Amino acid sequence: MDFERLTAEMRRLAIAAGDRIMAVYSAEDFEVRSKSDDSPVTEADEAADALIAEGLRAAFPDIPLVTEEQSATHDEKAQTFLIVDPLDGTKEFVQRRGDFTVNIAYVENGVPVRGVVYAPAKERLFYTTADGRSVEEKGPFGEAPGSVEPVGVNPTPDNRGLMVVASKSHRDAATDAYIAQYGVRDMTSAGSSLKFCLVATGEADLYPRLGRTMEWDTAAGDAVLRGAGGEVVRFDDHTPLAYGKPGFENPFFISFAPGVLLVKD
Repeated sequence: MDFERLTAEMRRLAIAAGDRIMAVYSAEDFEVRSKSDDSPVTEADEAADALIAEGLRAAFPDIPLVTEEQSATHDEKAQTFLIVDPLDGTKEFVQRRGDFTVNIAYVENGVPVRGVVYAPAKERLFYTTADGRSVEEKGPFGEAPGSVEPVGVNPTPDNRGLMVVASKSHRDAATDAYIAQYGVRDMTSAGSSLKFCLVATGEADLYPRLGRTMEWDTAAGDAVLRGAGGEVVRFDDHTPLAYGKPGFENPFFISFAPGVLLVKD
């Protein structure tokens, strides 16, 4: 894989998709439909998905592609592939809360090694560079990259004074019970894959997810967090979260800065 080209293409397509999404977001009204799993979908999801898929297939025709909105791609069995969530956090989008992202990732041998997470309403853009390190680019976002700053996790020495981020739309009693086992300084909530990015930048130390997610929800944020020195592991046995699983469904997981000492539930 030509990682210089991959980084440039993922960044370009994420920004272009973000523009499509914001055009719908700024409209007075837009249609919201329910998919077969009762999750919402809008014209913004579909327009962003079509744009990204077309761009990735043109640039990397030999790499399998999986996208949330194209169910035919969900039958891919490869361990190395591109994976896309064109609008992660559709509930946040519909409620106009701004915590939604464009997610594009490259998974190699079951590991998300490169990714981009773009939050157009928040004007925050995170991605892995060609060498695998994670950065945040400062807007405005044009064809050429602007000012970028390396991001890295907090060097947290123990479990005291942790900043915890949890889901804005999917937090439950089991998540709260798990978090209560740590010494928490403060908590915040966020939607979509922004939670991974908050750990990646050191704005949070721990993000547990005890709920259903799909690989397209997590791969890009996972790649950004790994590139910032963080980790994402399964909740049950603390082994690294792997990708290319049958059906692309994730188990419960924990994202964290490596100084955090994980507790068993």
